[in-house]
Amino acid sequence: MSTRAPFRTDIVGSFLRPERIKQARLQKENGEITAEQLRAIEDTEIIRLVEKQKEIGLQAVTDGEFRRAWWHFDFLGGLVGAEFYEAETGLQFNGITTRAHGVRVKGKIDFDNHPFIEDYKFLHNIAGDHVAKFTIPSPNMLLYRGKIETDLYTNKIGLANDLIAAYQKAVQAFYDAGCRYLQLDDTSWASFFSESGLEKIREQGESPRKLAELYARVINESIAKKPEDMTITMHICRGNFQSMFTSSGSYENISDIIFGGLDVDSLFLEFDDERSGGFEPLRHVNRSDLKIVLGLITSKFGDLENPENVKARIKEASEYVSLDQLCLSPQCGFASTEEGNKLTEEQQWDKVRHVINIAQDVWK
Repeated sequence: MSTRAPFRTDIVGSFLRPERIKQARLQKENGEITAEQLRAIEDTEIIRLVEKQKEIGLQAVTDGEFRRAWWHFDFLGGLVGAEFYEAETGLQFNGITTRAHGVRVKGKIDFDNHPFIEDYKFLHNIAGDHVAKFTIPSPNMLLYRGKIETDLYTNKIGLANDLIAAYQKAVQAFYDAGCRYLQLDDTSWASFFSESGLEKIREQGESPRKLAELYARVINESIAKKPEDMTITMHICRGNFQSMFTSSGSYENISDIIFGGLDVDSLFLEFDDERSGGFEPLRHVNRSDLKIVLGLITSKFGDLENPENVKARIKEASEYVSLDQLCLSPQCGFASTEEGNKLTEEQQWDKVRHVINIAQDVWK
């Protein structure tokens, strides 16, 4: 059994929000309960969630992102110089539109006194003998999604440099709070996977290759000072909102950068259907210590995959990367936003059990 994250059986991070939290959020918005009362309800539900994760057999436990509305905007809006705001339109997800929220940059980006540190401490204190895993958006998400409303940043380079400095502080702050397993979630890479995505980048006056190299530099320099005993992974996502997606295409276009140029300890990759292409891009993995977590079990729908088919795909991936470097997880979280994907809580836990059972068969 693996003793350091990521584990043979792992999870991306988010879980379906309990109805009690959804109702409490509405009550808070309507002024019926206080922020302290809402947090107490979140605390109770997170404790219940962590106990369920332990009971089911996971080695790493998360808080399910229960305190967040979005997987990324809540954190990014808490950076110094950035703020969460009501946008004019939502994001498009394969035919449906999200709520009209966003994050904008109003001043110099920095990291200080971020509320997510206290959120992590709560998880850490209830994790017990299990590893507390915490997820935050990649710094690239502010480059990718942030609306710039300041003259401080006339190009991406200046913003990128300040993001690096801010995230170096963030990594140290989470470490000081006890975090040894931090994950960066990132949808920006998916824009390079399809020809339509590449064309949009060119239309914005960018060179896809140079932009990808910038994203890689931002990641690598952001985590360059991480302590030796801290694991930092990255989940590369193709969009996840109410079981819908935004991007398709193989990792091939920038596979040399993703698999040969990022200094993260592990990559969580979506491979749950044909939208992700084959495993051939894994040939660019050039480090024996880079763990590849195969997201072969979809979190978007409740039907369970044929376990023999999943095992066959793991075997196929092992033709490019040693089986010892591979792990298994759902392809994404179950609720990247508080709305959640279109499956029941029972189906969600069946999915996690499915991952555990298959992994136990493969890595005996």
